[in-house]
Amino acid sequence: MTENPTPSSTPDHVRDRINTAQPHTARIWNYWLGGKDNYPVDRGVGDQIRSLHPGIGDYALADRLFLGRAVRHLVADRGVRQFLDVGTGLPTADNTHEVAQRIAPDARIVYVDNDPLVLAHARALLTSTPEGRTDYLDADLRDTATILEHAAKTLDLSKPVALMLLGVVIFIPDEGEALRLVRELMKELAPGSYLVLSHTITSPAMPDVDAAVAFWNEHGTPKLTQRTPEQVARFFDGLDLLEPGVVSCSRWRPEAGDTLPDEVAMYGGVGHKR
Repeated sequence: MTENPTPSSTPDHVRDRINTAQPHTARIWNYWLGGKDNYPVDRGVGDQIRSLHPGIGDYALADRLFLGRAVRHLVADRGVRQFLDVGTGLPTADNTHEVAQRIAPDARIVYVDNDPLVLAHARALLTSTPEGRTDYLDADLRDTATILEHAAKTLDLSKPVALMLLGVVIFIPDEGEALRLVRELMKELAPGSYLVLSHTITSPAMPDVDAAVAFWNEHGTPKLTQRTPEQVARFFDGLDLLEPGVVSCSRWRPEAGDTLPDEVAMYGGVGHKR
């Protein structure tokens, strides 16, 4: 595992924002997925969380596989050619543009994240087929106006767009604000657009998840907010949910070869805007 996951070409103003002394969610997630963009402090806390909740790696993987299945379905079966991916996370295998452009080379993707380490690796997200296009914006989910203004430079917002919010709304603790932000973004997208959202849940059947999140919130940054499956489903109010609804990410249209547990503490769904 590399001890210096930050590219040497990273500008000083970006490098200065990267705190290597405090564990960070995106880097721990990267570690659980087998990536190399993390530091010893991230791996240490990641291992401690895994000791509290041994299945944590499964739901990190389930979330990633959910992204791939959702994008493939939207491109191949629903004709979507535009994606707005907010809360991108660190680049790994099968990023949104790679999955989409493998099926439709003309697909366009705008990535949004405010993590400086993600920004440092943004060039990995900006590769594209000649027919398509990718772009990256350094911004926070709360700044919906900036996100939409920038996205309009690459995407045609008069046509359907898939809004990807995987594991990012968990960083908005106030439920009213979280719902408002998602609705503000969806409101400006054309009819025929989609919302793809995943979220860590709390459930009496998974007390070890609550313990792991409590440990994280004590030691790491940014802090996470769990919601019940019913609360996660509220993000899709006013949209037509695609089958099988809001479920464990491992149960959202599983594909041959998937070996994940039937139930993980990451729930997701896809909703269609009429």
